[in-house]
Amino acid sequence: MTDSRHALIIANDRYTDQGLKKLRAPAQDAAALEKVLHDPQIGDFEVEVVHNASADVMRRRIQRFFNDRRRADTLLLHFSCHGLKSESGELYFAASDTEPPLLAATAVPSQFVRSCMSVTRAGRSVLFLDCCYGGAFSRGSSSVRASGDVNVLESFAKDEPVSGRGWAVITASDSMEYAFEDNHLTEDSSAPRPSVFTHAVVEGLETGEADLDADGKVSLDDLYEYVYRQVREQNPHQTPKKAAELHGELHLAHSRRGRIKIAAVPSPPSLQTALNSEEFLTRQGAVLELQKRLEHTELPVAEGARQHLEEVARNDIQQIAVMASDALGKIRLAPSPDHLDFGLMAKGSAPRKQSVTMHGPALARHCVAQPRQSWLRVDPTGSGLEVHVDTATEGRLSGDIVLKGVADESVIHVEAEVVPAQGSGDTGPEPGTSDGLTEPSHGGGDEQHTVVIGPPGTPPRPKKPPETTAPARRTDRRAPALAGAALALAVASIGTLVLAMQRAVTAIVERGEEGVHGTIEDNVREYGALTPLIVCLVTGAVALVVGAVARHDAATHREHYTRQAASSTHTLTSIAKGLAIPALVLAVLAGIAYLVGSPYW
Repeated sequence: MTDSRHALIIANDRYTDQGLKKLRAPAQDAAALEKVLHDPQIGDFEVEVVHNASADVMRRRIQRFFNDRRRADTLLLHFSCHGLKSESGELYFAASDTEPPLLAATAVPSQFVRSCMSVTRAGRSVLFLDCCYGGAFSRGSSSVRASGDVNVLESFAKDEPVSGRGWAVITASDSMEYAFEDNHLTEDSSAPRPSVFTHAVVEGLETGEADLDADGKVSLDDLYEYVYRQVREQNPHQTPKKAAELHGELHLAHSRRGRIKIAAVPSPPSLQTALNSEEFLTRQGAVLELQKRLEHTELPVAEGARQHLEEVARNDIQQIAVMASDALGKIRLAPSPDHLDFGLMAKGSAPRKQSVTMHGPALARHCVAQPRQSWLRVDPTGSGLEVHVDTATEGRLSGDIVLKGVADESVIHVEAEVVPAQGSGDTGPEPGTSDGLTEPSHGGGDEQHTVVIGPPGTPPRPKKPPETTAPARRTDRRAPALAGAALALAVASIGTLVLAMQRAVTAIVERGEEGVHGTIEDNVREYGALTPLIVCLVTGAVALVVGAVARHDAATHREHYTRQAASSTHTLTSIAKGLAIPALVLAVLAGIAYLVGSPYW
């Protein structure tokens, strides 16, 4: 991506003029779009939002946005507001103080925006228009209203851009949705809500579904095609349109979707014929041959075998389908280790590295690594990848690196703790670990966020002296201790329940031998059956409470616990719950039976 990326979002949903309808969508649209564009793992834009501004403020912010830019910059301007067309056919964007009869004085002309886009030094400018378009005209004038079209793109495409400047305009709709007659707004009942368009933009970028060609990046063309389909599906009356003058492809965002897409080489016809044979042994032999091709060092060959095996696993009889599934299991991503703990690191120290090895055949090692946090950096190696942690921010760091392959995904969890620097003797990089490394920036470089780990054949890097193991990070033991206490209480609850039942049985037998001369209360009191029953109820209830506290603490303070501690807490509390609940149920039923039946004994 480019060196610098900037976005300006203009959202107006409150207007002084009573004739303008108040819009509900722009505020929510602006917040959602700002979040996804600013996310360093998606858009990585510097975002500015202008909400319910006057026309004068809007013009100033727009011109300032396009001024003082460099050729390497990418600019994105988004409007979410009313669009008004004058009697002469000129398009204006409504501000909070816009008066429809005075558009030239109180609104922002589209040609002003076009002029700013034309003279900017930025290499590429993109304009998104999510507007309800209307005509401002007096009664009896039907020229604007009759056509039903605003022709938004004509306002931007009729002037040639400055030589070498790339630009694009995408509009949510190009049709007239309402008109003003004597300062009163008349709205078409079929008019779409303005949030449909921006919602589709946000969803496409956030989920990565807009990455239609699955190349790990969302281009302008990808996004337009995705938004077009989504908008048309939700509202057939609304048709997004696009105009562009670009050299090369413009990538707007990284894709969170997707696995690697490899152009597969189909298996030989003879092998495909064997897969479709009626003979069991013939199909079995074909699956064995596909297993060999699956481990081929040439990725297209292996991918072709994988696709055939997936079809066999879905459609063939169980015995052969199981063979195919077992073969596919060999190409699952297998990073080792899948949990990295960098321990204590001094703030501002050079990034420390740890290595992760990818196991399995070529197809299993070929994947995309996507750090989910900006302080993580990943570099490919001959056997896997190297993970670096930026030490610019103090505190406990906990993040993930998502690995996406052709068949599945895997996650490498990374933890570290950055402490204040206390002088030259602070914790720093180990010897031999800083050569050739640079501190990762928070810009928008492709290699910072998405790293492709290649197949075998990549020359390994020279070996460096082994790193000294980093000091282990201190972890709390409160949750595992509480979980152990919960289990002990649950076991005690079971024990006291058994004791109570034994004494109750003895009391019942004794009562039966006494005939008409005794009462069950005397026998129960004599053998002390109620005391362990009450203890069972108390310990069982306390076990559930303590277990719930342990799980809550482990969930809300995950950064304080290692994965093993969190797993132990979950296991112990699950066992405690499984013991305590049946004990409580049985104890309650026994108590009810005693209370109901004792008067008749």
